[in-house]
Parts: sequence; structure tokens; C-alpha cells
Amino acid sequence: MDGFMKWLWSHRNYLIIFLTPILFLPLPLIIPRPEAKCGFAIIVMAVYWCTECLPLAVTALLPVILFPMMGIMESGEVCVQYLKDSNMLFIGGLLVAIAVENWNLHKRIALKVLLLVGVRPALLMMGFMVVTAFLSMWISNTATTAMMLPIAQAILAQLSATEAEADELELRGGHNNHAFQLEDVSESKPPLEKFESTCFPSLTSLKPKYLLLAKGMSLCVCYSASIGGTATLTGTTPNLILKVLNFSCSIYPQNNDIINFASWFGFAFPNMVLMLVLAWLWLQFMYLAFRAGDLQGNEEYRKLGHMTFAEGAVLCIFVLLVVLWFTREPGFMPGWASVFNGSGQYVTDGTVAIFMSMLFFIIPSRFPQFSFSSGRDGKDRFPECGVCATWSVVHERMPWNIILLLGGGFALASGSEESGLSVWLGQCLVPLKSIPPFAISIILCLLVGTFTECSSNTATTTLFLPILASMATAIELHPLYIMLPCTISASLAFMLPVATPPNAIAFSYGQLKVMDMAKAGCALNIIGILTINLAINTWGKAMFHLDTFPDWARNTTRAS
Repeated sequence: MDGFMKWLWSHRNYLIIFLTPILFLPLPLIIPRPEAKCGFAIIVMAVYWCTECLPLAVTALLPVILFPMMGIMESGEVCVQYLKDSNMLFIGGLLVAIAVENWNLHKRIALKVLLLVGVRPALLMMGFMVVTAFLSMWISNTATTAMMLPIAQAILAQLSATEAEADELELRGGHNNHAFQLEDVSESKPPLEKFESTCFPSLTSLKPKYLLLAKGMSLCVCYSASIGGTATLTGTTPNLILKVLNFSCSIYPQNNDIINFASWFGFAFPNMVLMLVLAWLWLQFMYLAFRAGDLQGNEEYRKLGHMTFAEGAVLCIFVLLVVLWFTREPGFMPGWASVFNGSGQYVTDGTVAIFMSMLFFIIPSRFPQFSFSSGRDGKDRFPECGVCATWSVVHERMPWNIILLLGGGFALASGSEESGLSVWLGQCLVPLKSIPPFAISIILCLLVGTFTECSSNTATTTLFLPILASMATAIELHPLYIMLPCTISASLAFMLPVATPPNAIAFSYGQLKVMDMAKAGCALNIIGILTINLAINTWGKAMFHLDTFPDWARNTTRAS
């Protein structure tokens, strides 16, 4: 029996791939209507996404096969869904992130801030959370966590060693010197075995208070990475999915660009700050109960040397990109894009992102030097000058699978509209109209927050948002009132190591148990959901006029 169960487990992906379509095949056969056929495709994709029996990007390509074969959409109409303007925004944002990582600009920012805050536990945790959240607003939360955790662990290891030496000196009648130099910090997470042997010779050799602090620091980094990504439109994939599937050109094409970089930041950034403060207070309550000496020196920051020309160029492009995003259409005044747009939407956030990211391939990585003298061999010497980003680096680091995943979401949304499935789902949810809107929002946020613990946040939002759009239209509730909180809730995966990559990275360091993450994360999930609903019912209502049902939501059409 044990052998059979092991065989089943080792072949579970094959069983899911073949059995899922067979089990749900009666749906389109018994109800041979477009809605049922589209529902069959969505169910199969949902199972594949949740179980990851196929790579997420491969599952996202299924509409190219299923929709034409079942007569839902023509192949050409499906294929054009996989590369739209919002995909360009995503690509441009990632190009900026790759350039920042390539020149270690994120490490310089992190170490500088930590040098300023010192190592008192409360301030140290606050410093790590602020830096991690800020970096996660612009680069992936996975990369941010992988960069910040080794720094945190090295600081804790040095603190523990310094205190141990001080205790030994005190026993011998000596004096303690609180200054110390930070040990070498790697850019990426080392293997656990190497980490334990270099930074923590034995995890149990740390004093109990430092073991407790190590847990708190690991959790604060991975949690703030997830929280920080909610603040910007490009910070995490679910944010883009909200714009891509619903407020770009798919479901609400006449929405007057209500979701853009500036409007998202205006709503989500204060919410992110509030969540970050509450998370800091909660983790302090759970893990911090002592004080340590102040950091007097930081050799690691000095090792970085002076800022290079490439770092300065990347920083300037990054700042300019953010400024252009904010001022394109700020809302309270005409933006610079009105010069090109006129009455249309010719220039979008994607246009700006691609334009600025192309500069990385043009601007040199060091200040140009002109030398026309000849060398001893008689040949002219023209020093070669590289650029800030090369295609080989971009090709290696660009997550192309996410682009296909976004395209699959486009195709699903378009197929749901074309087949009439969205209208049917909306009509089924009409009875919810009798429930107060704030209760609907909280219930749906809890549902999405629970679902995202066992599924990727990208798959969760791709599945839920088109259904929520149909429900909002059916009960005549402003779509953003439920879609915006649910989108952010999809990023609140705090309870399980497998819920999101930052959690898994933190768990891999060996100090955390599943119960540690579950206890801290359960409370943070509830805090996050309550915070989001507070935001949507206060400044969110004022920003987006959520107490009315907009005209653009009455007439929904599929993307052309």
C-alpha cells in the first residue's frame, strides 16, 4: 500500500493533467453553450494553476488551444491578447529593476539606511522594514528579500559575537567596546549549510534573545517585501493584473484611465505605510524584548566605495521615470501627456516605461574618456565604454513567463466576455445586492486572502477579478470598491512558507518554524484586510467616487 501511495504521489502531476479535463468534460457536453465551454476552460486552468502540475506560463497558453477548438474565439483574436500596452509597462518596469540590481544600487541604499538607524532592535527592525518595503516598490519582492536577509543575518551574527566577547571580557575584568565592523555580506542568499557555518556556527549557540530576534528579523523582511509591493502599480503582478484585465481595454474600456501609476500610488502608498507600521508594532510585540548597543561603524558600506558613474546614471533614470509617471496625468491638473494625447490616450505609463528603459542600452556605464594618442604598437587607443544594461543580462533575468501569464489572463477575460460567462456569473451574484457593500468587501477580501495562501497571488487575481467585475456590474456597485481591496489582499500571503517566495526564502534560513509564521501571519492577514477596507471607505471613496455607480461600468465590452 505504501508503495502504491508513493507511486501516486510521484506521478500526481500526470494524473492531474489527464484526469482534470476528463472529469469536467461532461459540463460542455451536457450544456453545449459558449458559457459552459468557457467555464470548462477556466476550471481546467484553475486546477492546473493551483496545483502547478504544469508551469504557470504553459497553463496560460491553453486559451490559444481551447478557445478556437470550442468555438469561443478565433485564434487570431486570442493570440493578440498576449502582448498589450500593460505588458509593455511590466517589461519597462522590470528593465529598470534589472539595471538597479545589476549595479548594486539597491544594496547601497539598504546599507546606507541601516548605517543611519543603528542596531537598537526596534530601530533596526524599522530600518529593515522601511528599506525592504521601499525596494520592493520598484524591484521584485523575491529579489528584495534575497538581498536583505543575508544583511540582516550578518548583523545579528556580529551582534551576538560582540556581546559574547563583551561578556567574556567582563568576566576577566576587561571593558566592552561597543563598536564593531560588519562582516562580509553576500549579495544573495547562500546555501543554508554554508550560512550556518559562516555566519551562525551553530544556530543554538546564539543567545536565546538573539534567536528570538532572528525570527522577528526574518519575518519583518519577508512581510515588508510583500507589503511594499502593493504601493506601486508595477510593484507586484496582481496590481498590474487589475489594470490589465479590467481597466486597460478588456472589461471597462471607457474608464477614462481611472487606474494609472499616480492614482494607484495615491491610494495604495498611505495604505502600505499604515500596514507597515502595524506590522512593525505586531512583530515588536511578538519578538522584541531587549535592547542592544549602537552600531558605530559599517565596513561593508565602505567596501562599496564611491558611487560609480553607472550607479548615478541608473539612479537618475529611475528618479526621472517615477517623476514622469506621476506627472503624466496627475488628476488634479493637466499632465505633460496632454500635449500628445489631446482627447485620446496615445501616451500611457507603458510608453514612458519603455522609453526610459531604452536609455539603459544607450547611456555608457562609465564617463566617456577621449584619448587620441597612439600606443607603443602604433595603434590608436579608443577606450571602450560599455552601457548600463546589456541584452544578455536582461535576457537572463527577465521573467518572461510572467508576460505569458498576463497574456493568459487577458485571454480568459476576453473569452469570458465573448462567451457571455461574465454576464451569467454576474446574474448569479445579484442576491448579494441586499448585503451592505462594506460587508461584501470584507468577505471577499477574506476569501481572496485565504485562497492566496495556497495559490500564487498572480493566479488568484487572474481567476477572481473577472468574476468580481461581473458581480459589481450586476449589483450596480462601483467595481473598484471590491476589486481594489481584493487585489491588494492577494498580496497578503503571510501565514505559510509556500504562500509566496519571500516567505520561502525566510523559512530556508532555519530559524523559523511553520507555527512561527502561522501565528505572526494570521494576525497580519486580519490587520491587512481591515486596513485595506478602512482605506477604501475613507480616502479611497474620495479619490475614486466609490459611492456612485459610474457610467463607464454600465457598458462593458470585450477588448477589440
